[in-house]
Amino acid sequence: MTTDPFDDRKARAARWFRDLRDRIVAAFEDLEDAQPGDTAPGRFEVTPTRRAAPDGGDAGGGLMSVMRGGRVFEKVGVNVSTVFGTLGARAQKAMAARGVPGMADDPRFWASGISLVAHMQNPHAPAVHMNTRMFWTPHAWWFGGGADLNPCIEYPEDTAHFHAQMQAACDAHDAAYYPRFKAWADEYFFVPHRGRARGVGGIFYDDHNTGDWDADFAFTRSVGAAFLPAFLPLADRRRTTPWSTADREVQLVHRGLYAEYNLVYDRGTKFGLETGHDANAVLMSLPPVAKWP
Repeated sequence: MTTDPFDDRKARAARWFRDLRDRIVAAFEDLEDAQPGDTAPGRFEVTPTRRAAPDGGDAGGGLMSVMRGGRVFEKVGVNVSTVFGTLGARAQKAMAARGVPGMADDPRFWASGISLVAHMQNPHAPAVHMNTRMFWTPHAWWFGGGADLNPCIEYPEDTAHFHAQMQAACDAHDAAYYPRFKAWADEYFFVPHRGRARGVGGIFYDDHNTGDWDADFAFTRSVGAAFLPAFLPLADRRRTTPWSTADREVQLVHRGLYAEYNLVYDRGTKFGLETGHDANAVLMSLPPVAKWP
């Protein structure tokens, strides 16, 4: 029996994404405990997810962890998954367009990652997104991910702190990464039909393969590890800020922009739905309440 030389690397990556999920869930529940309130602090509901294979066989899955109606978080999801199988015709075409060779001859794939979106109770606390992932085919492999901040009421010092943490994660590996991946985030998280960005940016990278798997995995771990130091101080600082009905209105309209982006443009949403992953997990990123002007 032939052993795939990437099996160990796949397992290491999947373990890392799960470990990062566990740390983030624990930190968010600790923040809930720190917030005073008449209701019980929020807790994550954890649901196993499965990818639907065309033949009904095992195609992997993961965990969907969602907290709703917390003291600090109005809705936050932290999902991990490891899925595999054969890409359908549309996904094969998309991969070929990205320069992946040989998909028509051998369309197998494997993917693992973590995806997080947090929508806050307090309009002064920023929403946030983060994901890191590894993708493999018999013909190519790569990492992708990043994090971006989405305040409805911006505080320049919060934006500066978040970017500083992302830059530090990048600079530890290559001084060229941060300016390149910041610019990529500015382009990727732009909402063309609104003519504006969905937030204040961060970093975004995809198809990341320098030829050195260990170095690229180390970089991806740094990005994931930078998330809590980048976001938690902001959530902690803003969670008790007094807010008004007008602030809430601004928040809900901004969430409408976020929903538009994720439904129309986001690569992860499209890939998850096209490859048969659990629709609730794929659409976890959508806000619980939103408005449109």
